[in-house]
This record gives sequence, structure tokens and C-alpha cells, in this order.
Amino acid sequence: MTATTLTPTLLTAPTSAGFAALARAMGAPGPTLVLDADSLPHDREELVTALTRIRRRLPDAGTPGEVLKWALIAPSAHPLFDVDYRFVQAMPDADDHFDLNGNCGHSLLAAVTAAAQAGRLPALRAGDRIRARVLNNGDQVVCQVDHASPRHTVFTAHFIAPPGTRLGTLLRDGGRVVRMANPYLFVDGARLGVRDREALFRGEQPDLYATLERLRRRQAARLGWPLNGAFPKVAAVVPVAPGHLAVRALTVGGWHPELALTGAVCLAAASALRGTVPNRLLAADTAAPGRLVIDTPARQVVASYAATGDGPDDELLWVSVGGKETQALGAVAVGVGDE
Repeated sequence: MTATTLTPTLLTAPTSAGFAALARAMGAPGPTLVLDADSLPHDREELVTALTRIRRRLPDAGTPGEVLKWALIAPSAHPLFDVDYRFVQAMPDADDHFDLNGNCGHSLLAAVTAAAQAGRLPALRAGDRIRARVLNNGDQVVCQVDHASPRHTVFTAHFIAPPGTRLGTLLRDGGRVVRMANPYLFVDGARLGVRDREALFRGEQPDLYATLERLRRRQAARLGWPLNGAFPKVAAVVPVAPGHLAVRALTVGGWHPELALTGAVCLAAASALRGTVPNRLLAADTAAPGRLVIDTPARQVVASYAATGDGPDDELLWVSVGGKETQALGAVAVGVGDE
């Protein structure tokens, strides 16, 4: 085995104004607005005030429609990580409504791409690994660069479970919700009258959408979370073959065009635990261990995972999803640091 040399990836010092840029991960509902976290307040209330001011400037900055996914990135204060990242979900109902309670893997990869484009990270090269600490929920993600060019970057995202993470601890509310990367309510499609891939992906299906949103809000109430927030996420799942599932999920404001990266991670983690909806539908007894094929409305996604077993006391080690392509879209003049 050949030893691998990892090059440190350190963010450069911020300018007084801070940078702002747009980047997009393929499969995401839209672009991500990436902001220099060091040029923004650290206090949550003051941060929301600053983000509201920036949001109101966006129409004059030439952004392509409403941008609901935001990412704040800065050098990490922790010696094990290269960057600290905070995801911000801008909610469509009000300019000052933001949900900071979860993660977004697509926006993380977009943030790394934009930071490199802005010169805050060294130019990305195949083989680079950028270690990110997610401040929203403590996730630890290694963003591995598989391909890099001026036009686009392809990543594998490795979500590393902290040592001692028992599969049973991922469950919330008696097992109704699985929390890995983001909390998800996975619903057996048959319960909703949807039994196969074709039926799941057929058109807009407003009744199915309304039912899933109702289940999501009911689950949020059970957890004591805001009904008009972004979490928990919800997705309908149907079996395709052993080790192969089809999934259709909601995002803020509509159907997700694909599946959130965190959704693929959470689905794989849930599949590893005996008795969950995904594990049962997966026909796990006959499926190849550690690999999950996921059909989404747009494309197929493959997740790999490692666990010491499939019981609640067994440990989850990691979940990885590859083939995630990003593109930097350029700088945006929104006056970061001028608040």
C-alpha cells in the first residue's frame, strides 16, 4: 500500500469587507450564497439581523431569483479541522426568517468550492481533503476532491461518526425519526398508497406532497420544533431491489429535485439499523452490506457506510457519498462586513 500525503488546506486571512459568492452543487434545489463568517457577527441574534440586511440587498446584486440556501465559512478554531461551516436555511415566508438548526451537505461542498475560487482556500486539486466542522450540529465531514478543473469540481463527502456512536442513538421519538447529518422522517410509500418507483416519481402529485408535509409538521410538533421551520425532513421510500431504494423528499418550498446529500447520508445510516423503515424495505438480509443504491427523481446516488453490526448497540463508523459535482458561479456584491 502506498502512503498518501495530505496537503494542509488552510483558509487565508479575511479581507476587511469579507467575501460573498454564489456556487451550486448539482442536485441541489438552487445555488448557495457563500459568506465570509469572520466578517459576520457571532451572536445569533446579531447574525440574523446582519443576514436580513444582506438578504434585502440580494435583488440589487443580480442574483438569479430567491436564494434560500446560505453557507458561512471560516478557518476552523479546532486543530483537527480546516474550516468551520454553518448552514443557514432562508425561509420563504419572511426576509428575517432563517433556520440555523440543521446541516446541508450540498451547501458545504458549494462553500468549499466558492472559498477556493475566492482565494480563501488553495486551488483545489484531485486528492485534496478539506476537513469541515459543522457548527449547526457538530457533524464532521471530510470533503474529498476527486476531480478539479476551472469549470467544476467533483467531491466525495465522508460523514464521520464520532467514536462510540451507537446506531440506536440515531433514533428520535421512539424510532420515528433518524438523525444522521439531518433528522429525517422516512415514510413507507405503501402507507401512502405508493408501492413502486414509477408511482413515486409520477408528476407533481399535490396530494402526496400535502400528506408528507402534514406528517412532517406533525412530527415537528411531537419533537417540540417550529412547525414552520425546515426540520425534520421527510421522504417517502419504496423498495426497488435488495440494497436498492427509491426516494422522493420534500425541501423548503416544494419537492426536492433529487435528494439532499444529508438525506442520502441519513438514509444509509438508517439502512444500517435493523428494524427501521429503510432497513426493512432494503431487504437487508439479502443485500450487499455497506452499500445502498438510491433512485431519486433526477438520478441515481450511491452511498457506502460502515458499521460494526446492525443492532442498536452496534456502532456507526462513517457514511460516504461520491459523485457530487459543484460549480463556482462568481462573486456577489452584498456588502458582507458592512453591517
